[in-house]
Amino acid sequence: MDACKAELEITPQTLTKDEVIVAEDASGLSGVAQVSGASTESHLEKLFVDPDRFGEGIGSRLFSWAADTARQQGAIELVIDSDPDAVTFYQAMGARRTGYAPSGSIPRRKLPQLRFTLE
Repeated sequence: MDACKAELEITPQTLTKDEVIVAEDASGLSGVAQVSGASTESHLEKLFVDPDRFGEGIGSRLFSWAADTARQQGAIELVIDSDPDAVTFYQAMGARRTGYAPSGSIPRRKLPQLRFTLE
């Protein structure tokens, strides 16, 4: 995680250029998502759920928010550079695996890339 800290951090600059949402309820913070837009593609920059809260539907709600946000930005696809352990989640949401993308934090590491069509 230390190697990825800079890439995962949400800064004031992040909040001025991208759309970010935090999932919170009576139990506290449970997740976060970030979407950046670029013409016909938007990118899911982050989608994290507290592991203690897996199975509560938080990830699905954050993903729905991300897809809606991308549509509002005029995108026709949402691009996801995924943690390898999250691929099945995104596939369950309807994303299709399309290849690999370089890690922004770890040299020579490749991340599964998926795309979700915004219909």
